[in-house]
This record gives sequence, C-alpha cells and structure tokens, in this order.
Amino acid sequence: MRYFNGFSLKNEEIFFKEYLIDSDYSVAGFSYGAQRAFEYVYNSSNRVDRLILLSPAFFQNQKKSFVKTQLRYFKTNSDSYTEHFVKNVAYPSDIDLRDYLDIGSYDDLESLLLYSWDRDKILELIDRGVEIEVFLGEKDKIVDTQESFEFFSGLTTTYLIKGVGHLLVSEI
Repeated sequence: MRYFNGFSLKNEEIFFKEYLIDSDYSVAGFSYGAQRAFEYVYNSSNRVDRLILLSPAFFQNQKKSFVKTQLRYFKTNSDSYTEHFVKNVAYPSDIDLRDYLDIGSYDDLESLLLYSWDRDKILELIDRGVEIEVFLGEKDKIVDTQESFEFFSGLTTTYLIKGVGHLLVSEI
C-alpha cells in the first residue's frame, strides 16, 4: 500500500490501521495526504483498486480571507501555527502528536488550502474501477465535516464516524 502523510506529519498512519488495507493495489492518504493520494491515483497508470481518503482536507467552501489568514499566521510563526494545528488534528483526544511532527512548508499549506476536489475527476476514477472510501470524523476541528460529507457522500462510499475528530480516534 502507498500512503501519503498529512500536513506537518510523518508516520501517523499508525492511527489508521483499522481503515487501511495492506495491498499493493491500495493507496491511502490522511488530510493533505488524501489530496496528494487522490492526485497520485488520478495521474497514475498503475493499477489501483482502492483509494482510501482519511479526513480529506476540504477547504473549497472557505472564503479567500480564511486562506490568507491561515497563510499569514503560518508565515509569522510556523512553530506556533503547527502546534495549534496538531492540537486541532488530535481533538477530541489528548493524543500528543509531537513524535509525528514534520513541519510543513508554506507552499504545502498553500497547496492544501487552495486545493479543490473535482467531481468529474472522482467520477473518472470510479469509471476506471477504483473504489473510493472516505472516512470523516463527526467532531473534526480542521474541516467542515458537513460540507465534506455532502460533497463526498454523493460520489463515494463515505463513512461519518461519531465521536471522533480529524485523526479519527477518540483515544489510544
């Protein structure tokens, strides 16, 4: 399985063992990594049977001012921004993600925030035989779960998991 990490994270796939499938024909990604996993599969000529999107970063419903504020805050103090960000990723659990930190770049954050999920590209992947599963946490503090659910559930197999946030765990 090919896995794509979330923004400012590394090796966090340990939190998603129950959602991942160990197969040469599966691709998965968490948050920003879900965007990258999707584009990898879309642009790949390799066989992929399943694409697993874990809390896909979904900001296309946000105003430009939101994006500018996030980028400005990151540019001003990337350490503080990242510390606040990972606390929101872990919510509602109190999991300490310091061991999984890999401070992302300004360009990565900009790419994450400006990415727009394309309905036609999703349908094209499905037509190519790729099964797409999306997992969303009900208490996500990173993305608007309702907007994400409305978008993905009309296209893919989408699971809304009660009581968990962006990291899809309540406690470990």
